Amino acid sequence: MFSKFSIAGSSLALLKIGERGIVKFCNIKDEKFLKELISMGVIPGASITLEQQFPYFVIRVGENRLTLQKEIARRIYVRIDDQ
Repeated sequence: MFSKFSIAGSSLALLKIGERGIVKFCNIKDEKFLKELISMGVIPGASITLEQQFPYFVIRVGENRLTLQKEIARRIYVRIDDQ
């Protein structure tokens, strides 16, 4: 009767090290910082991999490696990519 479905989205801050996600949206009010993220490739549809969580979040976006504070990582939402 119902088809199988799953919810596999979360804040970047909830990913485990080594997990990959597809950026869905960013809930960041600071326009200057948002533009900086966009210029580094953190845009909807971009694939990111979490490499480190402490003391800062380190993500890989394409060939770029970015360091983010936890508060920023909480505001980036991804769909978990289990491929």
